[in-house]
Amino acid sequence: MTVGEGDREGFAAFMLRMRARGINNSELFAAMEATPRGSFVPVEWHRWTWSQRSVPIECGEVIEGCDLQATVIDALQIGSSHRVLEIGTGSGYTAAVMSRLAAKVITLDRYKTLIEDARIRHDALGLKNIVAMQANGAEVVEDGPYDRIVAWAAFEEPPRRFAEFLTSGGVLVAPVGPGEGVQMIQQFVKTGSRFERTDLMPARLQPLAKGIAKAI
Repeated sequence: MTVGEGDREGFAAFMLRMRARGINNSELFAAMEATPRGSFVPVEWHRWTWSQRSVPIECGEVIEGCDLQATVIDALQIGSSHRVLEIGTGSGYTAAVMSRLAAKVITLDRYKTLIEDARIRHDALGLKNIVAMQANGAEVVEDGPYDRIVAWAAFEEPPRRFAEFLTSGGVLVAPVGPGEGVQMIQQFVKTGSRFERTDLMPARLQPLAKGIAKAI
């Protein structure tokens, strides 16, 4: 299953936008093309499948626009031997894409409903190297170290506490800034005990919530 005929025009437009930004990651594009994005987007929002806008999903969350997702995954520089930790499973789309690039993806979300739905989608695609679990992303599961960490929720300050969970030379990508304002997606490369930081693009994501949801 790949990009459907009805999605090809949207996918082509997405590719042009990425190349205009200087992103020409053929492995990433192949992984995204091989992952049917429409299966992760609610039916009523399918016209926006390959758009730059975020659209609502279950539990009051959203699936981010494909441009932002591609920019973040490209910045992670995922290799085939890497273990990736994802904070914020959402629809499960980005975990599915990253699983085609990495050795293993551990993805966390505070909502049980989102985790269960993501597992169903991953199983339907035959993706066996993803572990999806309900957990508190603010604390992280102690199953590290990880080669790559990505967060889809905003931190008020650079999340330096994740340094201990990263391998040497590891990469963390996360939005940093006020929870109710515009944040900056930043790439942090671990060098010894220090982080080399690069600003990627502005975004507006929800602040990282603590704990797990008990009802949904």
